[in-house]
Amino acid sequence: MSALGKVVRSGVGRRRVQTLVVGLATMMAVAASVLGGSLLVVSGAPFDDAFARQHGAHLSVQFDGEVSAGQLSRSKDAEGVSDAAGPFRTATVTPRSDGWGGPGWPMTVVGRGDPGRDVDEVALLDGRWPTHTGEIVLSADSPLFPTLGMRITFPGLSGGPTLTVVGVARSVTRTADAWVVPSQMPALTAPGSGGYQMLYRFTAAGTVAQITAGGEAVTESLPPGTAVGVQSWLTVKETAERDTAVYVPFLIAFGALGLVMSVLIVGNVVASAVGTGTRRIGILKAVGFTPSQVVRAYVGQVLIPAAVGTALGVLAGHLLAVPVLAETEEVYGTSSLAITPWVDVTVIAGVLGLVAVTASASAWRAGRLRTVDALAVGRTASAGRGRWAARLAGRLPLPQPVALGLARPLARPARTLAMGTAILFGAIAVTFTVGMSASLGQVMKARAHDAADVVVPAPLPDFGPRGAGPEKRPEADPAAVAAAIKAAAGTGKYYSAATVRATLSGLTGTIDVHAFTGDASWGGYTMVSGRWIDKPGEAVVPTRFLAATGTRIGDTVTLNGLVEPVVVRIVGEVLDPRNDGMQVFTDASTLTAAHPDLAETSHHIAVTSGTDVPAYVDTLNKDLASLGVTARAGGLDAGSDMVVSLNALSAILTLMLVAVAALGVLNGVLLDTRERVREIGVHKALGMTPRQTVAMVLTSVIVTGLVAGTLGLPLGVALHGWVIPAMGDSVGLRLPGSVIAVYHGAELLPLALGGLFIATLGALLPAGWAARARTATALRTE
Repeated sequence: MSALGKVVRSGVGRRRVQTLVVGLATMMAVAASVLGGSLLVVSGAPFDDAFARQHGAHLSVQFDGEVSAGQLSRSKDAEGVSDAAGPFRTATVTPRSDGWGGPGWPMTVVGRGDPGRDVDEVALLDGRWPTHTGEIVLSADSPLFPTLGMRITFPGLSGGPTLTVVGVARSVTRTADAWVVPSQMPALTAPGSGGYQMLYRFTAAGTVAQITAGGEAVTESLPPGTAVGVQSWLTVKETAERDTAVYVPFLIAFGALGLVMSVLIVGNVVASAVGTGTRRIGILKAVGFTPSQVVRAYVGQVLIPAAVGTALGVLAGHLLAVPVLAETEEVYGTSSLAITPWVDVTVIAGVLGLVAVTASASAWRAGRLRTVDALAVGRTASAGRGRWAARLAGRLPLPQPVALGLARPLARPARTLAMGTAILFGAIAVTFTVGMSASLGQVMKARAHDAADVVVPAPLPDFGPRGAGPEKRPEADPAAVAAAIKAAAGTGKYYSAATVRATLSGLTGTIDVHAFTGDASWGGYTMVSGRWIDKPGEAVVPTRFLAATGTRIGDTVTLNGLVEPVVVRIVGEVLDPRNDGMQVFTDASTLTAAHPDLAETSHHIAVTSGTDVPAYVDTLNKDLASLGVTARAGGLDAGSDMVVSLNALSAILTLMLVAVAALGVLNGVLLDTRERVREIGVHKALGMTPRQTVAMVLTSVIVTGLVAGTLGLPLGVALHGWVIPAMGDSVGLRLPGSVIAVYHGAELLPLALGGLFIATLGALLPAGWAARARTATALRTE
């Protein structure tokens, strides 16, 4: 091994604390950066792979029955169209499975003779494609539970056709819920209904503007108003990427915090090593080391732990990304975690390069030191540094150890600033994480609508595959349940909510229509804009519904797939991330004619003041026993895997930042106590007890911790105010003020003291070391 290598190895072995600090700081920065970069790049990869493999449709257009198939075929020659498929006959049907009599869910069926190839190739996941009438292929994303051999009936159609499920498939752009042969479509189309579907691929389709231009081109030669619905592949892709996109803004914030902290800590560690090793630098130069070799020696001592931390950070980043992407990859049948090596390379090169530049800048002073000057410098700090502060503190009515500790930061202002900055970033991370957890809690509260004290859940839908027997489950009478609730002692406010399924023109799949009987405005529905419903024919919808349908407050939408179409006017925007936001909330009387039998009904109760909720539930369940339903305390389930994952991930990254900040304090205080070892020995000889020594060392970081924590509080609140709305935007949610303004007066003081906690945590070990040092040994130390 070369002489330079021996110096580097010796420095790494001697400075174990500094080595640990640099390694952990680098690992934190790399883990957050790799995780954020990988999610940003890989989040759409499963969808992109499937879209390219299946030649997905850039635009799916639904036309009414007034336009002819010949006219639609000519739209294939429109400007910008590279390929097209169709026209395919379509119909909205409400099937029921054999052996069950529950409510059916409407779905879109398309007549296609084969799975296709050049545009929207439907991928068969199980079974085969239908070859004759009486057979059907269900989408894996359809409302039905797809089971081969299941028989499906359509009692609302003339002749009551019955189809057998022969396959399960998936369209990457979700162009249908089921497919049959074209000859089957007449039997599935009610008189006066049905239409056509056209699928297009364009030469340019990377932006919303290009998709809009393509849609205008293909409909330009067709009669106005015949296109009743469109679906862009960008909308489907956004939905596919939504679960992972929410992670990116907060990972960027943690990655930035980690990078800045790494730069500061590396610079401080190298500067401290140069400051405390001045005599060693002189010896190295005296035995023949050049200035550049001295600089490289100190840079090498930092790059070794940084390289180890980088390797661990890359591993941690990928491990943390696995649960986030696993579900998306399973859906599309791809594996994309290993296809982003350039993200790893970029982060590794960037972080190590940043560490090397920072270390070189700090070590440059060592290279410029004159050999004679370096050999003449001892280990102790300048005797006069900070004396004025010590004299001033000595005049305060405080115990002498406390006064000495309070004056110490002014003796080493640069070191104090470095420690304060590390504590500052730790306090920012803690403040941000507390706020994010509270905001996500508000979102989940809005998601679950759990303001009720007691809830009687709706029975599970009867639609699905055959169970243990063909007998039909008895249905609870919502009116009888409501009467029992009204008659129960202790009932305050209550309302019932029924859920039915409907469709919208141009969009595949179903939407949930929640119909309320009674005033549900108190039930935990958080309004973003507009107002709550107050009469029949009005509705409130989530933000994603407005985006997917291109509507806004004041517009009307038509709900299909019911006994008859229902037109509702949107009067408000509500915060609700369930079901991709494709929901409508309205009054039950709005659906009286279109869906008179609201069987899936839940009941939500607010008890009167002073009522014992468990006792109320027990009494109410005695009355409900004969009706086939059961009441329970509390609202509906507010759980979410994404929220649990986000909270766990942020907690891990915050603990890493706090640990790095505490180690940064430990490094600074350890250097300080080593420099003051003779001074500490003098104090002990004059009667300072070990407990007073601990108090002196801890007091030396109290002011720094308080100032850093106080500054970190507003900065953490500001970071929260930027990241949380960005996270909402990434998943198509507009967040109201109640989700953003989550910091309250009672929480601010403990958060402001977070800096003091970090400072004390980092100073405990050096304080214990100083207290245990023997007086005679300390006095002999130079």
